[in-house]
Amino acid sequence: AAAAGEAPVRLNLVAAWRGATVFTEAERAALELAEEGTRVADAGTGVTDEVWAYAGKHYDEEQLTALVILVCFMNAVNRLNIISRQPAGDYEPGQFH
Repeated sequence: AAAAGEAPVRLNLVAAWRGATVFTEAERAALELAEEGTRVADAGTGVTDEVWAYAGKHYDEEQLTALVILVCFMNAVNRLNIISRQPAGDYEPGQFH
């Protein structure tokens, strides 16, 4: 994201998105959906109806599908890195170009 021009302050605040003011309502809806879809041990019931409704105010069905696929993909990559003991933080911007 940094290599694509995203502002460092926004990247640094993703983990604290709930208290940050740098994200749009649509971005906040996507972050909430991603968080609930990722932290399943905390919720147990999956993504709540309220979160789906909030995301649905900002994204159409095709966009929601793409968002869910991306969340699932990143969760799979994270699990793969955990299992294969790949350390976090090794990526260098532009490494795969």
